[in-house]
Amino acid sequence: MEFSYHNPTGIEFGKGKIKEIANLIPKDKKVLVVYGGGSIKKNGAYEQVIEALNGHKWVEFGGVEVNPTVETMNKAVELVRSEGVDFILAVGGGSVIDGSKYLAAASLYDGDGWNFLDGTAVVEKALPIGVVLTLAATGSESNNLTVVSRKTTDEKRMYFSDYSYPKFAVLDPSFMGTLSDRQLGNGLVDAFVHISEQYLTKTNDLLVNDGYAETLYKGLVTLANKWEERRTLWWQENLMHICNQALNFQLANGVCQDWSTHIIGHELTAFYNLDHARSLAVVLPHLLREMIEEKQEKLAQFGKNVFGIENNNEAIIKKIEEIFESVGVPTKLTEYEIDNKVIENVHNAFKSHGYLEIGENGTVTLEKVANILNRSMVA
Repeated sequence: MEFSYHNPTGIEFGKGKIKEIANLIPKDKKVLVVYGGGSIKKNGAYEQVIEALNGHKWVEFGGVEVNPTVETMNKAVELVRSEGVDFILAVGGGSVIDGSKYLAAASLYDGDGWNFLDGTAVVEKALPIGVVLTLAATGSESNNLTVVSRKTTDEKRMYFSDYSYPKFAVLDPSFMGTLSDRQLGNGLVDAFVHISEQYLTKTNDLLVNDGYAETLYKGLVTLANKWEERRTLWWQENLMHICNQALNFQLANGVCQDWSTHIIGHELTAFYNLDHARSLAVVLPHLLREMIEEKQEKLAQFGKNVFGIENNNEAIIKKIEEIFESVGVPTKLTEYEIDNKVIENVHNAFKSHGYLEIGENGTVTLEKVANILNRSMVA
């Protein structure tokens, strides 16, 4: 139980909290409002943001895609520099936030911003960021992780930097009312896997971490079991809260982490444009099966404390699959248009990135990755 933890992001949670940004962003800052495909102009978020920015100088940049690319965000870098922007306000979900984190750092960097993603440079300074969250899933609104893709090379990479923490995050669940079932299901699965990467590793003596992870799991199970109530405010409030807590890295304090599901999933997204959560759903259950000897003690604890299932690893894994599928998220690669080069593509990407031995024990090898993907392609 040795760890250091610091999270400087202030949270404003609840309906109507957007008005708080009027006081959270200094009046002398010129703001760039960054958003995605325009849904914020349909759900009322845009109008509330503009009202809150009354008295501020601001410009806007729209069109950030799902799985933001450096190609798109570099256009925003040019806008920041030409307009003299000195504060970034990301309005949307994890993609907009991640893109904005990259934007904040790349705008103050003389080289190619991709250098942060491939590890040849570290972020030494960045513009301040604020967030208005309209889609719950990634937890990016209050962590120091940035995930960005590059179209030209079919890569999806990530980096950590304390400069990536937003100054504040407004979490207003009322904006989730216009989200599709696909987006809500993705959010639930994303949070489930985020918890799993920090929990389903090795047994430990951290009562707070394990207890809190299991509480978050139980919350997601309840939401999945009450999927028919997904259009109610209580359901959306709880999903937004759980997604935030699942990846502000409080659960990671002092524990052994995995992240191999994410690393494999990132390549499936990069090559085949799978939604992030869907890439995770087709990996996690099969990774648990492949790595069962190393994970069975923690999986048994999870099964007993969350599902009430004892002495049956396969039943526990099948229950996870049932939860994912109950919210419309498949757990097999066969549900998607995946070519027969998937293993070759993932292997080549892993070799290029140096991912030869990943996982909490460094035992998820290229052979194991192939086995996991093969398991996911068995009907």
